[in-house]
Amino acid sequence: MKKFQLASRAVSKDITSRLTTISPSKVTAALIMSGAFPLLSFAETPTVSDVNVSAILDGYYQSEDRLMAERSKGFGIGETELAISANIDDMFYGKLTTVFESHDGESEVNVEEAFIQTMALPNGFSVRAGRFLSDIGYLNNQHLHTDSFTSRPSAYRAFLGNHYFDDGLRVSYIAPTDLYWTMGAEAFSGDSLRAEDETGEREFDSTGVYTLFTKIGGDIGVESSWQFGLSYLRNENGLLTAEDHDEHDEHDEEHEEHDEHGHSHSAAYTGKNTFVADFVYKWAPNGNYKYQHLTLSAEYFRVSDFMVPELDEDHLDDDHLEEEHHEEGSGNDYHQAWYVSGVYQFSPNWSAGLRYGKLDTQLLHEEHFDKQTLKETEFSVAWHNSHFSTVRVEFSHQSNTGFENADNDNVITLQYVMALGAHNAHQF
Repeated sequence: MKKFQLASRAVSKDITSRLTTISPSKVTAALIMSGAFPLLSFAETPTVSDVNVSAILDGYYQSEDRLMAERSKGFGIGETELAISANIDDMFYGKLTTVFESHDGESEVNVEEAFIQTMALPNGFSVRAGRFLSDIGYLNNQHLHTDSFTSRPSAYRAFLGNHYFDDGLRVSYIAPTDLYWTMGAEAFSGDSLRAEDETGEREFDSTGVYTLFTKIGGDIGVESSWQFGLSYLRNENGLLTAEDHDEHDEHDEEHEEHDEHGHSHSAAYTGKNTFVADFVYKWAPNGNYKYQHLTLSAEYFRVSDFMVPELDEDHLDDDHLEEEHHEEGSGNDYHQAWYVSGVYQFSPNWSAGLRYGKLDTQLLHEEHFDKQTLKETEFSVAWHNSHFSTVRVEFSHQSNTGFENADNDNVITLQYVMALGAHNAHQF
């Protein structure tokens, strides 16, 4: 099983088979065993029957609001997807994913993916262009419906707007090594990761975000496998600008509204440099992942260089302000967050997960930064009637200081996730 998992990571996560007459399980197995793009390049002239159409239905009920989370109190739909994908010809593959969401009784339609990708470049290289999910971190390149919890960790909600997709270009490379080893670079417009423009007169770089990433993994016997990743994101538009005091009240009001409602695809906290380290370990008895398996994962985020230069210099020049700044616990020029997660599927139909995470951020307030801390503990139990249907109940506890709404400590969420049509193989 583990060799299949490692081989599957060497294939583009989004490429599906043209052979629609074969069952989805056989198609997935064939892709996993293929292990390389060139084997897919035998495609003939595409026809309508070659196009894969799929839908993901995501509905929920949530007892309370959560900080910076996309799901809001009450009934709603999560990221319900409609996706179309196909080989364009023997050189290119394309995919379009639209997402339907509801928030506070209002519906939204967003284009989450609209990209083309090469299929036959030599020597392990591939290029993707258009709108797509960035490959930084462990969870970001995965669609939300594949998660084992109803919401992304606070690190993703605070620093990546829940999950970061953007318009841009990616070049990636798979090394010809015994261990799985991939690396790549991306360039994006970066609109959703821009720092707030308090004056409305700031000029942003049109290409604002650049990323580098590498991931390496391997097997431990026949029952276990692991993967370790490092990522770096450079945000040219991530530095805060000085606020006008006349506009400060309005700015606070907008931030309070953002905290209260929590829905935004933009990052709540930005900086010039973001560093991410991630690790995942998977185990299954005798390598049989279908009936029983354990997944342990962890990620650490550090977002640095976000302070307003003028304020930073003022603090350094004034001993009293500097002392006050450090007493508040906000003297460091970075945000950080981390989480650890364990998910155990103890039978083909039942799984349980436990996740704990902590977020430390700083909020600009007049001429100093206020410290904010959010701790979250989440316990999830899911019933899987099949690989295509999941019903989940989750209990979460959030403890925070420094945020506007600190009242909703305990949250219960009921969720269903159903897949219709062609279904891509899940990533490692």
